[in-house]
Amino acid sequence: MTNLMTAPPIQGCVITDAIEEMTIHQGDCINLESDDATYQVIGVDDEHQRCWVRRWPLQTATGSPVFEISVEQIKLAS
Repeated sequence: MTNLMTAPPIQGCVITDAIEEMTIHQGDCINLESDDATYQVIGVDDEHQRCWVRRWPLQTATGSPVFEISVEQIKLAS
């Protein structure tokens, strides 16, 4: 099967399928569907399609707590 639409890598994500599939790695900076803030990927669980992220840049006064999200919550680059 041939991909009819492929985008270049953006912020560490590689869009290999026009709609669904992407690759994320520890250290990548991403955006979420729910807001436009930037987050850093701390860990990835490919088997369960989950990852752990924290707000980026790190906030020294209040800290940047790590939280778990579904990979589906990551905003695909347009």
